[in-house]
Amino acid sequence: MTASKDRAMPETPSEQPTAPPFDVRDFRSALGSFATGVTICTTRGRAGEPVGLTVNSFASVSLDPPLVLWSQSLYAQSLQAFQEASHFVVNVLAADQVALATRFAGDHDNRFLDVEHIVPEHGAPVIAGCAAHFECRNEARYYGGDHIIFVGRVERYAHAPKPTLMFCRGRYMSGRPLEAIAEEP
Repeated sequence: MTASKDRAMPETPSEQPTAPPFDVRDFRSALGSFATGVTICTTRGRAGEPVGLTVNSFASVSLDPPLVLWSQSLYAQSLQAFQEASHFVVNVLAADQVALATRFAGDHDNRFLDVEHIVPEHGAPVIAGCAAHFECRNEARYYGGDHIIFVGRVERYAHAPKPTLMFCRGRYMSGRPLEAIAEEP
């Protein structure tokens, strides 16, 4: 019996077509079509100062063991703090926390000034009023292009029945069930 050849698959790497270069701005726009939740990842710096930034790359990895991930740019000022920290917290923002998302996404001398939060024994701040938070031990890190992917083992978490903050096509949105939207006048 002879195997049939899939004509769409080249036989050797030299036969593979070369992809045209990506238009980075257009590629970013295409990625923006995927709606994500908005989080603020927090930790403690070397001197004990709270560190945090807005992140939309959060995802669950595993239920057993309970693992989550997020990624950070290799050029972020806070990268060293997250690499050295034993713990981090992923704070899932509620729909009414747009100002926090904006504050932690931009340049700000003290992002935590007047931000209500608690500091558990592991030291990574938990922001008040969030839809959920996940307190994680810094389990593993992987390099991926111009980012580092952080994997955390969830040690504690909490959540509240609040609409979540979403981000899609460059805009903040509220995450609500479609049934609730259909019932609006």
